[in-house]
Amino acid sequence: QVQLVESGGGLVQPGGSLRLSCAASGSISSFNVFSWYRQAPGKERKLVAIISRSNWTNYVDSVKGRFTISRDNAKNTVYLQMNSLKTEDTAVYYCNIRRSAEDYWGQGTQVTVSS
Repeated sequence: QVQLVESGGGLVQPGGSLRLSCAASGSISSFNVFSWYRQAPGKERKLVAIISRSNWTNYVDSVKGRFTISRDNAKNTVYLQMNSLKTEDTAVYYCNIRRSAEDYWGQGTQVTVSS
């Protein structure tokens, strides 16, 4: 079992930046896929960004050019750098890591973009 703990969320003004972190309780080096999802109030959880073990990345169109996903195997941490934040980015953000049949989620961190 791997525990994931997200941090870095908070209240930020439009145009601001935040960096989310997802710290794993164990090594992430053998995992294949690392993702960030978000869930806005009353809406479904949706994929925001993904990075593979080979460092291939992809993003939902609405965050391309503004968000960057990365990982640091030495620190067992996955990051989401979020720049030029918009009010529509407001949501609870969750990290997810997967390998074979194993699938782990964090508890989520709230991001609120408001003036």
